Amino acid sequence: MPMAGTRKITVEVPDDLMDRALQSSGEGITATVRQGLALVAAGRAYDELKELRGKIRLSIDLDALREDR
Repeated sequence: MPMAGTRKITVEVPDDLMDRALQSSGEGITATVRQGLALVAAGRAYDELKELRGKIRLSIDLDALREDR
């Protein structure tokens, strides 16, 4: 039975891509697809953060941060 808040999908994926993804993740198909989708979703967040580069001033004293260790 599917978990609440999940979708069952059918996706056609080239064999070589699936094989490489499975080998890279070391997980099964479901976990590998979930990891891939999470990376795609995170990619947008990274792009948005890159847009902010140089636009936000942070007053961080690196020496003080290092002393705090």
